Amino acid sequence: MPKLMDKLIHSLLIGGLSFPLLACAASPNSGHHGQPSEPKPLIIAHRGASGYVPEHTLAAYSLAILQGADYIEPDVVSSKDGVLLARHDNELGLTTDVAQHPEFANRRRSQNIDGVTLDGWFTEDFTLAELKTLRAIERIPAIRPGNARLDGAFKIATLQEIIDLVKALQNSEQRQIGLYIETKHPSHFQSIGLPLEGRLLSILRKNGYDSRKAPVYIQSFEVDNLKALSQRTSIRLIQLMSGEGQPYDQTLAGSRLTFAQMSTPAGLKAIARYAAGIGPDKNQIIPRDANGNLTQPTRLVADAHAAGLKVHPYTFRAENNFLPSDLRSSNEPAERGDINAELKRFLATGIDGLFIDQADIALKLRQQP
Repeated sequence: MPKLMDKLIHSLLIGGLSFPLLACAASPNSGHHGQPSEPKPLIIAHRGASGYVPEHTLAAYSLAILQGADYIEPDVVSSKDGVLLARHDNELGLTTDVAQHPEFANRRRSQNIDGVTLDGWFTEDFTLAELKTLRAIERIPAIRPGNARLDGAFKIATLQEIIDLVKALQNSEQRQIGLYIETKHPSHFQSIGLPLEGRLLSILRKNGYDSRKAPVYIQSFEVDNLKALSQRTSIRLIQLMSGEGQPYDQTLAGSRLTFAQMSTPAGLKAIARYAAGIGPDKNQIIPRDANGNLTQPTRLVADAHAAGLKVHPYTFRAENNFLPSDLRSSNEPAERGDINAELKRFLATGIDGLFIDQADIALKLRQQP
């Protein structure tokens, strides 16, 4: 890993990538007979190799691909001028150096996002040209101080730049690399006249991702945008789920539909009418007890499979801070614990894939007999 990381950082520290060979990049539909090659479990690099490099940067996606991830996961939000870009949230303060830019001090404001009042800087208040003057920083520096040493090294990436990267590395790696795209805060962006879905489909179509066979998924925590997408595209859709509450679009609509109801056999059958799978919180598959230890699996995987749905839980992370109590190596939250033991417990439930910040760990485990 150190040599791979040093090579990657050396080539990327200027703040971005260029792709002079894109004209000869492989088609995204380059699997056998056009069908995506999807080993089980599918290894999805959560926000890229975010356990090693600041998330949602071209560096993070590049490293995840070089590690061998099957899919990379960009979360997409919109700029003021309607360009889709990769950020975990539309609020920029936690993941960029915007606070260090005095020219943008007057852009700071408060607004309600999905029922929560946030104070900060928001992507929809900046043009793409302005966003390109910012640099990414590590979102959780206390847990990932190694990532924080790269603060300021990388620019914000657009979705098109990520697709260009995938095509270029797909060509050099001689294998198919998938995109697993989340629409972030779709109701919010719809409400301010910057809907994500149409532009997302347009970009994907322009780049050859336009069928169920294409190596791409679109995911969302909301319901209605996925249902609408199911009428506009054959691209596979994933209903993200949480262990509590309800999808925010259902809150806005005054619906009583909750994630708990969606997790029942009847709820899963309803999801199967518009989606190819679910992305549940991993605690919905194996809950933790009051002491933070794993208990026994629920029926969610079996019930989802009975409804014809794939199951791709989120998010596996190697640091003690995120692991079950009995799998932690120490009381130091930033140290790594026994993530292999956790992964094995979840793989035994029959999950079809997983989101992970350190894709190399899951890939090594998958290669074992």
